[in-house]
Amino acid sequence: MITHFLGMEVARQLNALGADVLAVVTEIRLRTDKPMILSLKQMNSGGSRRNTMTSDYRPSVNDITETIERVSRHSYYAFESELAQGYITLPGGHRVGVAGQAVVEGGIVKAWRHIGSLTIRVAHSVRGCANEVLPIIYADKCFHNTMIISPPGFGKTTLLRDIVRQISDGGLTVGLVDERSEVAGCYQGIPQNDVGIRTDVLDACPKAEGMVMLLRAMAPNVVAVDELGGEKDASAVEQVLNAGVKLLCTAHGYGLEDVRGNPALARLMERGAFERFIVPGTACGVRNSGFDVGDSECGKKRWRVVDGC
Repeated sequence: MITHFLGMEVARQLNALGADVLAVVTEIRLRTDKPMILSLKQMNSGGSRRNTMTSDYRPSVNDITETIERVSRHSYYAFESELAQGYITLPGGHRVGVAGQAVVEGGIVKAWRHIGSLTIRVAHSVRGCANEVLPIIYADKCFHNTMIISPPGFGKTTLLRDIVRQISDGGLTVGLVDERSEVAGCYQGIPQNDVGIRTDVLDACPKAEGMVMLLRAMAPNVVAVDELGGEKDASAVEQVLNAGVKLLCTAHGYGLEDVRGNPALARLMERGAFERFIVPGTACGVRNSGFDVGDSECGKKRWRVVDGC
């Protein structure tokens, strides 16, 4: 459990909540002298949604300081590049975001002088959560270029991870660009999450550069990447597709219209880059064609697979 990375009092307060609560915690928010707030996973007919729990515990300056020291293994320098991006990734793919007084040089955050807030996103692997969508995006040894679209917290990274695992174990060589170490959860270069036996991981590597590197070095059948967004990402995707390699990716949004609002991704959609879209079952802006699929985790409608052609 993630508690052994945290300060002693923070860990004690979390453990006092009990194993049942800890099993469904998706996010822990710590702010100096403010109540600790937890996001809890709750399944319902609309999909995966988060409830919040507010604790009477208010972390002190020392509690926050001890936690960040333990998270960074008592070495800010070793995690300087990650902290400059505002987070540290822990073994297992858990991510700790920081906020406070930044040290800025030349318009770029170089370090943190005082950290007053921590947001801990707890990674969850759900084996089999892709069971229902997989036959629609991967059939007869043919993988369809696929984009998973959902808002934060809905589970797109979890779904991406399980698709990667299953197609990799099923015979495809997968190149995974894991820029934030959230998919494979690498620790010292070794994936802590199961991403399949034929998956090569570029950990903590920028997405655009990583996709091109995988093409040149690892000869993948499928390139997988989390959270496409900018123009550089779109250009790298075009190189992947032009090389005849398949693509599996995610993007933020509530449906297709949100993605079309991103000029770089809209260009890819216009050229027909994606053959399948996986969107929340309640998403707006989807075509009438498509397939509603059951969620293997809760047995209720959650994702909708939309034909991109």
